[in-house]
Amino acid sequence: MIKFLIVFFVSFAAIFAQVEQSRAVNPYSIGPDFYIELANYKGDLPGKTRVDVFIQVPYKNVSFIRAENGYTAEYSITLTFYTEDKEDIIYESLWNEKISVDNFELTESKRGQNLSYRKSHLTPGKYLLNCAVEDLNSNRNVVAESIVNIKEFDDPVELSDIVLVAKRIETENTQSIIPNVSKTVSEDFENLDFFFEVYSDKERKLFVEYSIEDKNEQRTFTEMVHQDIAEGTNLINHVIENPNISLGDYSLYVKLIEENDNELTSVRKKISSKLPGFPAIIKDLETAVSQMQYIASNEEMNYIEEAENYTEMLQRFKDFWKAKDPSPNTPENEVLTEYYRRVAYATKNFESYYDGWKTDMGMIYITLGPPNQVDRHPFDYDSKPYEVWDYYQLNRRFVFVDQTGFGDYRLLDRDYGDWNRYRY
Repeated sequence: MIKFLIVFFVSFAAIFAQVEQSRAVNPYSIGPDFYIELANYKGDLPGKTRVDVFIQVPYKNVSFIRAENGYTAEYSITLTFYTEDKEDIIYESLWNEKISVDNFELTESKRGQNLSYRKSHLTPGKYLLNCAVEDLNSNRNVVAESIVNIKEFDDPVELSDIVLVAKRIETENTQSIIPNVSKTVSEDFENLDFFFEVYSDKERKLFVEYSIEDKNEQRTFTEMVHQDIAEGTNLINHVIENPNISLGDYSLYVKLIEENDNELTSVRKKISSKLPGFPAIIKDLETAVSQMQYIASNEEMNYIEEAENYTEMLQRFKDFWKAKDPSPNTPENEVLTEYYRRVAYATKNFESYYDGWKTDMGMIYITLGPPNQVDRHPFDYDSKPYEVWDYYQLNRRFVFVDQTGFGDYRLLDRDYGDWNRYRY
């Protein structure tokens, strides 16, 4: 049988927090504050579905304090399933987690993660899932909310959700897994490891089709496997070797097909591929290159964009950022991380008729970073909506006016002067 191994572990994952005013106080990074994953299985209780919830918290997003034998971090998790209208609580669990590490470097490790696991049994239907993580050392609280659909397993043949596997640990009698909660893989990974369950009312001979599609629904991988299915629950472990995945978002599909080609059921799992050592926001190479316009010269941009193929463009992209690395002997390229942190924030917060990073606000934010002071005037009766951004260290003030009333804030004074260069 498979058991979930709940441990402090190391994985490849993106790290996230949120900001505007100050990078030091609110270190908006590239990823979520924590990852949460939910999986549906056919339960043993009549009319109930078993629901597994995994919560993965990066070390960098919690506060460590000095302890007798190193450093410790503590946080609480409140996991709540509400009715869809949030009127009633159907299930709630509250618990604390503690992380202990030997040295300070581990507290800032991008690969350090702590994994939590909870199991419940719920009636099929839609719920509002709320997960709150509170750092007990800093009192910082982060909440994730989403509508989730708890599946009903009442057909003759059914599939559970797919769970991606980060690592398997074999013992004499059991197999434990560390799930890949972030659903992120490195672009140079070799194997895609996962498992799922098949439920059948009788013995069957089926084909299992494994396929991967990119964001444009173009298939990049297909494999058909003959599978003998027993009555009851069938645990299927599978590894896709050398899947054709490059940078970007993909969907993994598992389909059950009868020998007469009749499709019985299917299930989908979203996955993302990222560049090793690069922020997770980079999901498309051409977009990432175009977003460099505030730090790269026209000549540098042209050199990268005129590469003959994807591989060459990727290498030129990597070489550009390697040359910008202020600490080449450390794992992190601080300039790269900060630049795409700003791109991510601008994209999320300044969208209007254009992508947020292309707007005037996006240009200023990405070039200069968060302003020291923001003065908003959305409803002044004698003027159009406007915002004032002050950068004390530059002795500069930028005024943005929404001339249309639809959130399209434009820079009032476009005299760039000597500030129009990227500042880390």
